[in-house]
Amino acid sequence: MRLQDKVCLVTGAARGIGEACARRFAAEGAKVVIGDINAEGALAVAASINESGGDCMGLACDVSDKNQIEELVATAVEAHGRLDVALANAAQLHMSDILDTSEDDYDRIMAVNLKGFFLTDQAAARQMAAQTARGEKGGSIINMSSIQVDITLPNILTYSMSKGGIRSLTISASLALADKGVRVNAIAPGSIGTDMVAQLMVDEAARVKIMSRTPLGRLGEPDEVASLAVFLASDEAAYITGETITIDGGRMGLNYTCPVPE
Repeated sequence: MRLQDKVCLVTGAARGIGEACARRFAAEGAKVVIGDINAEGALAVAASINESGGDCMGLACDVSDKNQIEELVATAVEAHGRLDVALANAAQLHMSDILDTSEDDYDRIMAVNLKGFFLTDQAAARQMAAQTARGEKGGSIINMSSIQVDITLPNILTYSMSKGGIRSLTISASLALADKGVRVNAIAPGSIGTDMVAQLMVDEAARVKIMSRTPLGRLGEPDEVASLAVFLASDEAAYITGETITIDGGRMGLNYTCPVPE
């Protein structure tokens, strides 16, 4: 198995892409620790993974709280002795354009979607760098970004802004950590069949619009994103760092259409 005995941490794993990644990591032989602000959901996912023969701990964690992130990393290390992979995934979506976005909306989304990634990367990197300093293997950090960095919609302003910050975080962190045995990469999904995307597909017209922008003609599956995460977490990706890899059904190569004013 590709992640045999690796210790993997996943935030935002109570549902969607995070849950799919946690399940695939466990199926590939990893010892998994998941954190989510939805404590009940995290415990349920962990219990399901364990019932299937995996090894998973579920914990409550607000990624915007430095102490809680550090405790999550410390728990993983206390339980398993090290940390090999950290997948920063926890995020929220707020729908409003620039004229209707309040300061409170902005602060809430940035606290989770950008600060939370910074705190997760920082806490994981400190542990991994310490491992390297002891002559052990460092690790792999994976940030869940989005194609909305490059092609976006006007009513998901704060989400797109936060994902743009994650791209910069990924590049900067990869350079700072290269000599410490820590790789940092990002995944940029397109339209994936999650609850978050369901918020955008409010009616049939919205569904058709999204599908018309996706050359493969369907939503991606969370497990397809998890397959890419497994690769980046594994030793097969040992020479890859600082990259954002797109998984979008071809959407980035397709021009958007705009309504013509009457």
